[in-house]
This record gives sequence, C-alpha cells and structure tokens, in this order.
Amino acid sequence: MGATHPIASYKYINMLRKLEQLPLVSPYVKTRGWPYLIAWGHRLAGIILVFYACLHIYTLSWLETPDQYSAKMQIFGSSLFVFFEWLLAVPVIFHALNGGRLILYESFGNREDSAVIKWLFIFSAVYIIFLGILMIGGNQSVSALFFWLAMLVAALSLVYVVALRTRHTAISHLWKLQRIGAVFLLIMIPAHLIFMHLNLAVGHEAGVVIARMQSSFIKSVDLALILVVLFHGGYGLLSIAKDYLPTGILQQMCTAIVFGVMIAFAWVGVRLVFLI
Repeated sequence: MGATHPIASYKYINMLRKLEQLPLVSPYVKTRGWPYLIAWGHRLAGIILVFYACLHIYTLSWLETPDQYSAKMQIFGSSLFVFFEWLLAVPVIFHALNGGRLILYESFGNREDSAVIKWLFIFSAVYIIFLGILMIGGNQSVSALFFWLAMLVAALSLVYVVALRTRHTAISHLWKLQRIGAVFLLIMIPAHLIFMHLNLAVGHEAGVVIARMQSSFIKSVDLALILVVLFHGGYGLLSIAKDYLPTGILQQMCTAIVFGVMIAFAWVGVRLVFLI
C-alpha cells in the first residue's frame, strides 16, 4: 500500500475520532473495534438495499402505464425525495466497497485491513459528494450504450479475476456465486445510481426510460442487474437469518419466504424488461 498524504491521514484520523464519540458507536468501537461495527453496518446496509431494490422494481412496473409512471415520478422529483435518494448513496457505496474489502481479505489474502478500511471511508465520502454534485447540477448527459458498455466491461473483468481465484476453493457453489455477484454489483450498482441522476429525465420521464429500454443491450444489462441483485440480496438475507434464527422450522420458513419474494420480484422485473 502506497504512502498516504499526511493531510489526508490527519483528516481521516480526526473523522474516526469524531465517529468514535457518537453514543451508538463508542461502546462497540472501544470493546470490539471497527471491523465488528463495519460488519454490522454491512449487513444493515444490505437489508436496506434489498428492500430498496424490491421497491425500485415495483416502481418501474408503473411503466406499463406511462402516464401513471410520469405522474408519480413528479412526486419523487420533490426536494425531499431527492434528498432521500442522495442519502441512499451511503448504504450503496458502503456496502459495495466493504464487499470489495471482504473479497480482498478472503480471496486475495490481503491482511492490511486497517489500511483498506481507511480507503473504504475515503472513497465512500468521495462517491457521496460526487453524486450530490451531479444531482445538484442535474443537466448532465451521456450515451447510455457507451456508459453501460464501459461499466459492463469493467464489471465482467473483475468477475473473471475473482472467479479464477475462487474456482478451486472448498466453499459452496452458492457462496462462490454470491461473491462473484458481489464483484459484479460493486461496479454496476454505484454506476446505476450515478447514471440515473445525471439529469431528471433519465429516470423520471416514462418516454425517456422506455426509449432507452428498446435497446437489446440495455435490456440485457437490466436483466443481469435484476437477477444478480435479487440473488445476492436474497442469499444475504438467508445468511443473516441462518446466523440468528434457531435451526429447524424457523429457518425453513424464512428460506421459503425469502425465496418466494425474490422469485416474485424477479418475475415482475423480467416481465417488464420483455414487455417494454
């Protein structure tokens, strides 16, 4: 790991000290350390994002009635909702980058965890600020084909590297898919949030959304996002349930519920992609 600028290091340390003084944070940081707190934050962020993904798919289903979609999106275009959309960047980038940190630790043998945690906070802050600037400007544009082709190439390149690293490991195939999906989403979900906030029309005007989805390539990207997000989110929920629910009937019930919900939203999303 290269040397860090002393000013950046000072600001980072000062930020951590302020965070450690928060009543909800202080007891856990002092007794169990930042990795414990980050692990819990990762899970909470993941739960938030699963619910948001399902809500997002449901919202997009309004595209079957374009006038209804545009009318409802006017509500989501209010300052309050825009602010909440910006706040969504916090769990998105934190969960994505921390997932990358876990993969570095598990699959690549990285043991400089404190340094990675530092960059996790720094890059998260940069992303959140950058997204805020884009949302305030609200007048950017880019070719959807070019943007998503670049993001897909980057994501699939990382997928290939991680797949090679995990190919011969003893972990289950589902867990390998979970990690490979995480790498794919590490690029695609933060990119999706940026793309959807380049300007208001990109995600809020039915005509613009429908026109973009006429491309077979964009349909393929949307399908991949829907399926990978729901698999990754559903598997993550089951992993949490397995840790905290007693074995037996409760775990089986939870598995059935999560599986059913993920299949239902996958059907809604896939059906929409093919209908539009």
